[in-house]
Amino acid sequence: MRDALSIDYDGSLGQRVVELHVWAVRQGLLGTVAPELFDGFCRRLILVGVPLWRASAAMRTLHPQWGGYSYTWRRELNAIEPSQFERGSEQSQNWLTSPFAHLIGQAQARGGSGDPWLHLRRRLAGPEAEHDFPVLEELAAAGGTDYFAQVVRFGPESDASRGTGIAYSFATDERDGFSEDGLVLLRAVLPALSLAMMAHAGHTIASGLLEAYLGGDAGRRVHAGAVERGTVESIRAVLWFADMRGFTTIADTTRGLDVIELLDEVFETLTAPLRSRGGQVLKFMGDGMLAIFPLMPDKEAETCRAAIAAAREAMRTLDRLNRARSEVGKAVGEVDLAVHIGEVLYGNVGAADRLDFTVIGPAVNEAARIETLCEPLGRRVLVSAEFAAAAGDSHGLDPLGTHRLRGVHEPREIYGLDL
Repeated sequence: MRDALSIDYDGSLGQRVVELHVWAVRQGLLGTVAPELFDGFCRRLILVGVPLWRASAAMRTLHPQWGGYSYTWRRELNAIEPSQFERGSEQSQNWLTSPFAHLIGQAQARGGSGDPWLHLRRRLAGPEAEHDFPVLEELAAAGGTDYFAQVVRFGPESDASRGTGIAYSFATDERDGFSEDGLVLLRAVLPALSLAMMAHAGHTIASGLLEAYLGGDAGRRVHAGAVERGTVESIRAVLWFADMRGFTTIADTTRGLDVIELLDEVFETLTAPLRSRGGQVLKFMGDGMLAIFPLMPDKEAETCRAAIAAAREAMRTLDRLNRARSEVGKAVGEVDLAVHIGEVLYGNVGAADRLDFTVIGPAVNEAARIETLCEPLGRRVLVSAEFAAAAGDSHGLDPLGTHRLRGVHEPREIYGLDL
């Protein structure tokens, strides 16, 4: 295969390479999203005479749930099919038997040395056909005649095993396969396309990480530029404050990794009902959790009902989780939950070089104090009188009298939620 770097840029091939380079760089500067970018690239390959039939691009990402994203282009659809794959799926059989795993394995065997743009070509039809990977058998059976794959790596060549990059594949059903000029064009332009793809990927990674670690709304605000210390706004919100009962004893008597497993399962149980109801988890504090439901003036009662529904679902799901864990001899996690409502300051608080995007104010302190009454009152979910009034009808809220809260001057009326 001819070297993509030895191109006569005065000829027609050189001009096509330059045009695609300029287009890719411009799209990267404009922040074009990856699916649209790859779709535009495939369409332009057709226009410059590359007989494209199938194409794909896949890249890793940094996300606690998703391991990466892929984009598939099909000529008959003339459109992109995006998908995402779960973290850990790089160990699946499909990946391990793919041309990409083979290429990366070769780079690792060489210690990362050699061509950073790993590639291979396989004829799918005719006397030179070679189907040494399952995907090639599938493409050949569907009518493919030629296949080209390339991995464009980012980062030091010596770090081939952990470096990021993009894996591309291109297939044609043209009888004579890809021309040499077509393959040279691909090899010459893919690095520029990869930089443009990674420009969007970097934005996506930053957004996903901020939302994973700060919460959906807080993450979006920080990504949009809300990063100045002391920048806060006053909002009215429903406050969720949850804490595991007897966690110190559990931590002292349970293996460390088993404690982490318990926390993960309990926090997922508490968080899942919030996702579809507008709740935002702001932080996990050891065995505790703080979440909010931001309030709109004309939807306070509706939001309070959503918070009640989420609390009931969380506790019922937690009961099922604890029964399942108990049956196999695992530690269980009992949770106390307080629900309050009030004005809070929402924004950046902290040191000059280490900030927290959170809520502060007397209402947050009261929610934490209400939670401590759950065990002595024999209830798993307690709500404040302010929340009960905002929710409207009783919704299964039982008055439990007035109680003193540490650090709060006046006794507060407390209600228990029927589960």
